Amino acid sequence: MKKNTDKINKGWSIRKHLVRYRYHFILGLIALVIVDLLQLRVPLITGRVTDGLSSPDMTIAILRGEVLLILIIGGSIAVGRFIWRYFIFGASRKIEALIRADYFRHLETLSMTFYNKNKTGDLMAYATNDLNAIRMMVGPGLLMAFDALVLTVLVLYQMLTTINVQLTLVAIIPLPLIAGGSMLLGRSIRNRFRSKQEAFAGMSDMVQENISGIRVIKSYVQEIKEIRAFNIKNRHNYDMNLRVIRLQALMMPLAMMISGLSIAIALGYGGYMTMIGKITLGDFVAFIQYIMMMIWPMIAMGWCINIMSQGNASLTRLTNIMNQKPGIIDLEDASNDSIKEATLEFKHLSYTYPGTDTPVLKDINLTVNKGETLGIIGKTGCGKTTLMNLLVRLYNPPEGTIAIGGHDIYHWTVKSLRRSFGYVPQDNFLFSDTIFNNINFVKNKDLNKDVVDSATLADVHANIEDFTHGYDTIVGERGVTLSGGQKQRISIARAHLIDPLFLVLDDAVSAVDTKTEESILSALKTSRTDKTTIIIAHRISTIQDANQIIVMDEGRIIEQGNHDALMNLKGTYYKLVQKQQLEKIIGEQE
Repeated sequence: MKKNTDKINKGWSIRKHLVRYRYHFILGLIALVIVDLLQLRVPLITGRVTDGLSSPDMTIAILRGEVLLILIIGGSIAVGRFIWRYFIFGASRKIEALIRADYFRHLETLSMTFYNKNKTGDLMAYATNDLNAIRMMVGPGLLMAFDALVLTVLVLYQMLTTINVQLTLVAIIPLPLIAGGSMLLGRSIRNRFRSKQEAFAGMSDMVQENISGIRVIKSYVQEIKEIRAFNIKNRHNYDMNLRVIRLQALMMPLAMMISGLSIAIALGYGGYMTMIGKITLGDFVAFIQYIMMMIWPMIAMGWCINIMSQGNASLTRLTNIMNQKPGIIDLEDASNDSIKEATLEFKHLSYTYPGTDTPVLKDINLTVNKGETLGIIGKTGCGKTTLMNLLVRLYNPPEGTIAIGGHDIYHWTVKSLRRSFGYVPQDNFLFSDTIFNNINFVKNKDLNKDVVDSATLADVHANIEDFTHGYDTIVGERGVTLSGGQKQRISIARAHLIDPLFLVLDDAVSAVDTKTEESILSALKTSRTDKTTIIIAHRISTIQDANQIIVMDEGRIIEQGNHDALMNLKGTYYKLVQKQQLEKIIGEQE
């Protein structure tokens, strides 16, 4: 089976985004160099003024000119700083937005297997903390690294050429210790930051699960238990953050201590050289200012290593996700045409989920002709839903085991295949949006009449009209404000709206009463005379009018035929009918 490798992610990299905004970074760094050059002039002017105050040549006009020059330099530095902030920080924000878009787009391509293995909290952590760390790396981190390098070189050059070589070499001896210490701590910070991000992801996942499952927690009065469990996660997250902060807290005092030593050397040795006349008082003042300017690059080097270490750890985590390959892809010659023929064939279909050893489906052989209704019944876990998941390629079936209209399922692109299906899964997921938009989700058009018609067919229109805001009612997260039956019927309306070639109802009317169920099934039978419908159910009443019914057990079809034929077999189906009829009689008597 030849896959369309053009559609597979061949390796994500942040480099393409850096290249896209390379001119922003270049302009920003040019502005930064200009700012650094302007800053170097200030100590020289200060030194000239200091020496001039003891000289008879100094006049008010000269002093006024020097002050004006400093003001001009100060204004130019302010403008330059605005420019590099605009270009570099602006570019980092744009890159963050692009990476977030890449991430979301990539998540949309990944298969169900990926989501079975990765928790929502973990995935959310990538889009929040990790992305922020990456932005800091390509913005402030890059800026500080370049600024520290350029300013160090320029200040050293200025001190060596305009003040005194000997004094410069003696005074800067302690400063490299700051950069060296920061580099030694960098590896530890990176490892600890990775652990911190993983702890945050675990905590986020627990919060997300508790919010989603709040009804279950409250129903079983487990609030205290969950609070205690959260406190353990929260404490672990706190401890992991503290491990990072301890190293960060160590870097700054270390830098300040070494910087203070450098200033002490400059004051002592520089003062001595001034007293013996090797340098002027103005040179001494300028030199102290240059030493103060040197301290920033050394401290910035530590910050930079910290930011780069954290950003690199986050980039590694994100890249691992971005380079996950989509499991559901098209063949190179797959057709994107609409499917016209509605005959389904399952040929010796067996399936085992990845990472497991026990087959879920075993030698399924079945043909469903155009316009027929197929009913599927069986115990929980017998493979009914798996069969439908393979049919719409939420998972990949073995090649040659499923055919539509005489063509293997891989003959069509995934998009073309799924366009032909209206699928109502067991988990009736509704978005936190209006009822109208939830039904109209697949159309993306203002088709009021079609939406109302589909809601009417699903026997939910009257319920919707009873709401204060009607179809504009916000249903809440996952449809939390609706009953189970209302969610099911809205999901059926959504699937029916596209008038699909195949309609799959996976236990989709289990939460409605028998009268409503009968109304929905009758309407579907009338509207879908030339289209195929597959109904998975536990109630016999849901599927008894189907053209053919299959009974599944432990992944196999153990009985097959219409209602009458299966009743005549007096097998599993017959026993289910007898059991449900007895339960109904007992229920009516109570």
